[in-house]
Amino acid sequence: MKVLWLCNIMLPAIANELNLPYSNREGWLSGLFNQFIAEDNDDGELAVCFPYEDRATINAINARIQKSDSGQTESSKNVLKFKCGRVTCYGFRENLQTPEKYDSELEKQMNEILEDYLPDIIHIFGSEFPHALALTNVCKDKKRILLTIQGLVGKIAKSYTVGLPYDVTKGETIRDIVKNDSIADQQEKFNIRAQHEQLLFALIKHVAGRTRFDYEAAIELNPNVTYHELNESMRESFYQGRWNSIDCEPYSIFVSQGDYPIKGLHYMLEAMPRLILKYPEAHLYVAGNDIVGDTNLDMMSILKKKVKISSYGKYLKSLILTNQLEDKVTMLGPLDEAAMKERFLLSSVFVCPSVVENSPNSLCEAMLLGMPVVAAAVGGIPSLLSDGKNGLLYEPGNVRDLTAAIEIAWDLETGEVIAVAAAKRAKKTHNRILNYMRLREIYNEIMIQG
Repeated sequence: MKVLWLCNIMLPAIANELNLPYSNREGWLSGLFNQFIAEDNDDGELAVCFPYEDRATINAINARIQKSDSGQTESSKNVLKFKCGRVTCYGFRENLQTPEKYDSELEKQMNEILEDYLPDIIHIFGSEFPHALALTNVCKDKKRILLTIQGLVGKIAKSYTVGLPYDVTKGETIRDIVKNDSIADQQEKFNIRAQHEQLLFALIKHVAGRTRFDYEAAIELNPNVTYHELNESMRESFYQGRWNSIDCEPYSIFVSQGDYPIKGLHYMLEAMPRLILKYPEAHLYVAGNDIVGDTNLDMMSILKKKVKISSYGKYLKSLILTNQLEDKVTMLGPLDEAAMKERFLLSSVFVCPSVVENSPNSLCEAMLLGMPVVAAAVGGIPSLLSDGKNGLLYEPGNVRDLTAAIEIAWDLETGEVIAVAAAKRAKKTHNRILNYMRLREIYNEIMIQG
């Protein structure tokens, strides 16, 4: 069986082979990839294709090609082919900065990859980018395509401005005007991507998912798809180590991302003053791209930063200043796997305040480490944990409920019980061996059923 994976990013294992920096997005794919290549699969081959757009990646891949016998495909200078161990890799050119634009050139590259590799199964990870639709369009036997649902851009588009004041959703900064990227513009781009997602779902026959939310979304988009249950495997390091209340920073909150509205960081900033009244030591740590910037800059630096800040960043900054949180919020910036795990272990509670999610990796990783988690009861999150047993759910957008849930997690006895149960639940859900076996089972079902 020859399997071709279509990924949204270059997987870390491949980037390491090329001595390139890599994204920590879609970390669960790394866990699945490592499990796949660790198995002695005499009956199977794997190829991975992914987008590239920067010169450093092109140079690194070309250097690898020159040192190997794999060679570059002859029909197009844009498709780069090389080997990573026993895995065949294909890089294709795509502008990831404008995912709302469908470029027909992608279809030529996808067709070239298919003709070169001749896969039996095509596994597409995510419906968020144009390459997923392009590969599906050119594939002659669409019954051999499996789409794993990640984010659902149609659902994101509908929820994009939830909880934001009207003047924020309609506001524009200098940066927004120059980049044509205000909050309203961003929502419209998601609406366009949702149209591509609808076209994709109309063509495919097999979908893999793991929550009630993505099951219902898949059936809504195409009532005729076959839905396969497939849980995710997390990054390897999160299966080792264990959170405990003694070693963490008391009353510290960790949020893994907050750089665009659906992640709900604004709710957490509204909850902080309430928490500080009762717990003066309370501190919020936020990972991911920092769109706020240092709130303690001099006037000249503030003016320079002003031209670069987005509408949402400006709103977050206003909440920090208005609520006097300058010394209570630390923006950590992007964290690699090791730093992410360290921040989990140092924090007393993990919070996911998003307005829409399917199965957020950060929540799953926090549960694997056995720490108290608080999350909005949105999307697929209720499929990942049971309220009051292995996590705490609160009404989406309700700051009072969010505050109360965090206070319950900070109760030493309750927090410990929830943390232990969270690890037990997550280790079952994210069992790497069982998830890998289930993936192989799905591939065999597709091969037989077509």
